Amino acid sequence: MKTSDLCEKIEYRLLQGSMDTEVTDVIYDSRKVTEGTMFVCMVGAVTDGHKYIPDAVEKGAGVIVAEREEACKGVPPEVAVILVESARHALAYLSAAYFDYPAKKLTTIGLTGTKGKTTTTYIIQDVLRQAGRKAGLIGTIATVIGETSIPARNTTPESYEIHKAMAAMVDAGCQYMVMEVSSQGLKFDRTAGIEFDYGIFTNLSEDHIGPTEHPDFADYLACKRRLFRQCRIGIINADDPYAQQILEGSTCEVKTFSAEKKADLMASDIRFLNEDGRLGMHFKASGMMNCDAKIHIPGRFSVYNALATMVVCHELGIPDDAVLAGLEDVQVKGRVEMIPISKKFNVIIDYAHNDVSTRSVLKTLREYDPGRIVAVFGCGGNRSKVRRYDIGEAAGELADLCILTSDNPRFEKVEDINNDIKVGLAKHDAAYIEINDRREAIAYAITHALPGDMIILLGKGHETYVEIEGVKHHFSEHEVVREIAEDIRAGRRKMEHMTL
Repeated sequence: MKTSDLCEKIEYRLLQGSMDTEVTDVIYDSRKVTEGTMFVCMVGAVTDGHKYIPDAVEKGAGVIVAEREEACKGVPPEVAVILVESARHALAYLSAAYFDYPAKKLTTIGLTGTKGKTTTTYIIQDVLRQAGRKAGLIGTIATVIGETSIPARNTTPESYEIHKAMAAMVDAGCQYMVMEVSSQGLKFDRTAGIEFDYGIFTNLSEDHIGPTEHPDFADYLACKRRLFRQCRIGIINADDPYAQQILEGSTCEVKTFSAEKKADLMASDIRFLNEDGRLGMHFKASGMMNCDAKIHIPGRFSVYNALATMVVCHELGIPDDAVLAGLEDVQVKGRVEMIPISKKFNVIIDYAHNDVSTRSVLKTLREYDPGRIVAVFGCGGNRSKVRRYDIGEAAGELADLCILTSDNPRFEKVEDINNDIKVGLAKHDAAYIEINDRREAIAYAITHALPGDMIILLGKGHETYVEIEGVKHHFSEHEVVREIAEDIRAGRRKMEHMTL
């Protein structure tokens, strides 16, 4: 592909070489440079791509895209050098051109907000799938292309990876792309140049504020706001206190959803469901859809996630009955996920691994009036001790029994980590036991269950490993729970108080 074609939508200055130079790939990691590639000098918090220009040239880069002219001195004259104001911004447009603008070939749905992005993207994708539509997904857990799932490193990948994934979705026959759009993704231009067909705002609260993320809440909000300047239709949670501020400067048509006020889609008569061990929510919808709706993900926040899904799917022309059927069957891996092994008690897996998310999920379960809440959890090693105190305090206040165990101890001893958790537990004189082996901790909770118990496994969620002394070992709570249930049924383990 010619350099001039790649650069057709960016502002630049050619310092040397020719715009007719053929480019074999667009690269921003100098370690991946090969003969004929275009090397984009990204400037990040850890490193500066300009330092690697000599290395890129030595490996055969045909074009250098840089922000600083002085860094390009000494580049051989046959290598084209292009100067841009922002390499990150340029990379987004260069990548879009390189992959032939795949976003224009898909119906694109972007979600932003503090909470609910991951769950809602999966709900939307699943509802579309159950309605016979093929949708790819980019988010915190994975990038999903057809039947292929690639574990994620960032909530919103770099722009090159986004366009590469979308191009693969087009090739796989996808009609839609559903994507988590993080504040960092917006701030660092990872989604620059994509005009989303739909942008969804879930909610906003203080998060990701610190020296390596956002300097303050105003910056966090301003970055979230950007999505609604690059989407065609904005779908907004009207009940969030920041809804109007999110829309400041927006250029999109707006649709709203609410459980408290007048909106394009409203929820009323909200009820908590416990149907044979399946927890969920029921509500009446009115406005653009008039129906009874049900979702088997517990918690009032699930109503808002369902409403966002209903609005976008209605706008996409999905029949109402298909939307409702999809909502009723949906389950999101590791997000308040029910593992059905008994109708007498619940086993739930959730990714909560800080005090805010731990408190939120335990409060949600309390609303279902359980016999007991049994929380199985630990904390990560080589991380903040304060987080351990806080999680211990939250669990100690809201759980009836805490089972302390391992959770990615890394280079620390599980006993030392759990001693820190106990500092928080002590504030509520909480009942707890310690079982360092996580499999055995889960087995204890299940084999000692009482009727009406809700056993919540906290911290691992969708993860399929445990990290010990720098090595990741396979460990899937989904597999472990089902293996324990099979052991009980086969007589290899015994239920202490009842049968499964």
